[in-house]
Amino acid sequence: MQYLLDTHALIWFLDGNAELLPKAQATIENIDNNISVSVASMWEIAIKISVGKLELHQFPSTSDIFPRLIENRIFVSEII
Repeated sequence: MQYLLDTHALIWFLDGNAELLPKAQATIENIDNNISVSVASMWEIAIKISVGKLELHQFPSTSDIFPRLIENRIFVSEII
C-alpha cells in the first residue's frame, strides 16, 4: 500500500511519541508499504523548529531528519 503521512504522524514517529497509535507505527514500519511525506511537512517542521515552536530531541537540526527518513524508507514527495 501507499501512504502519505501528515506532519503530526511524522513528528510522532520520528520522536518516538506515544501519541502515534501502534497500528500507525506498524504501518510505517511495514517494509511492504510505500511511505511518503509531503515536502510541505518538511517545510512546516523546519519553520516550527526555527521559531521555537517545535523541539525534536533526537535531531539537533532539520538536516539530521533526512538520514532517519532514508533509514525508515520514508520518501519526501513533491505533493503538497
